[in-house]
Amino acid sequence: MADASIENAGLLIVDKAAGITSHDVVSRCRKIFNTRRVGHAGTLDPMATGVLVIGIERATKLLGLLSLTTKSYAATIRLGAATTTDDREGEVISSADASSVTDGEITAQIATLTGDIQQVPAKVSAIKVDGRRAHALVRTGADFDLAPRPVTVSRFEVVEIRREGEFIDLDVVVDCSAGTYIRSLARDLGVALGVGGHLTALRRTAVGPFTLDHALTLEQVAERPHVSLDIDEAVKISFPRRDIDNDEAESISQGRWLDPIGIKGVYVVVDPAQRAIALVQEKGRRASSVMVVRPATLR
Repeated sequence: MADASIENAGLLIVDKAAGITSHDVVSRCRKIFNTRRVGHAGTLDPMATGVLVIGIERATKLLGLLSLTTKSYAATIRLGAATTTDDREGEVISSADASSVTDGEITAQIATLTGDIQQVPAKVSAIKVDGRRAHALVRTGADFDLAPRPVTVSRFEVVEIRREGEFIDLDVVVDCSAGTYIRSLARDLGVALGVGGHLTALRRTAVGPFTLDHALTLEQVAERPHVSLDIDEAVKISFPRRDIDNDEAESISQGRWLDPIGIKGVYVVVDPAQRAIALVQEKGRRASSVMVVRPATLR
C-alpha cells in the first residue's frame, strides 16, 4: 500500500542563501511541501551559504541517524582585525597592520591549526553554558569562557592570498569534523600571527556524502517542489547495504529481526524490488531495526 509520507519522503539538500537562518529554510519548506514534517541537520549561520540537509515527511526520522561527521567549507579569512563574533557581523575589537605578515608565516601557522587540535568555540555558538545557549548569554553582556574541545581539521589550505592595504584576505578550503568552527580557525590564525583575524565569507560545500552537486536553491524548490534524494536513494547513499529476500523484508517490516551477518554499525536492508525496508543494527544474535523505513502498513 502506498502512502503519501513514503511517496513524498526524502532528503532535500538546500543551497542556503546568505541572510536567512536554518529555521527559516525549514519554515519555507513546510509551506512549499504543505507538511509540518520537515526538519534539518547541521545548522548553518545566517551569514553562511551552501549545503543544508533537510528531511521531508518520513525522512525526518533519518536526520538523527545520518553520520554527518565530516564537513567541507570554502571560506575567506581577513587578517588585521578581530571582532566580537569572530566574523564580519561583529564589532571590531582590535586591529593591527597585517601587511608585514609573510606568506610563509601564514602557511606555518595554518599547519599548527591542522590535524587533531583543541579548539575554543566562538562565543556566539549554540553551545550551552549552564543551560543557556552561549550566543544568548553574549547578548546579555555576561562574561564567561568556553572550554576547548577536540576537533579534527583534515585539510586547511590557502587557495589565494589577497593583500588589501593593512589587511590580508585569505581564500581557504577546510575539511573538518562535525563541531569544528571555521570562525574559530579564523580567530586563532589571527591570534597566532599577532594581527587578529575574522571570517568574512563562509560556504559549506559538503556534509557527509551530500554535496553542492545534490543541492537546490529554495527558489528552484518553490518552482518545482521535489526532494533531492527520495528516501530509498537517501539511505542507500548514507549507509552500508544488505540485500534481503521478500520473506526477510516482510519480517523486518513487521518489527521482527533478522539473523546477523557481521556488519558493524547501522546499515540499510533492501528488498528485491530495490526498496529500503529498514535501518538495522546487529547486537548479539539479532539484527534489529533502529528505524523501519517501510512498516508493513505502508508497503
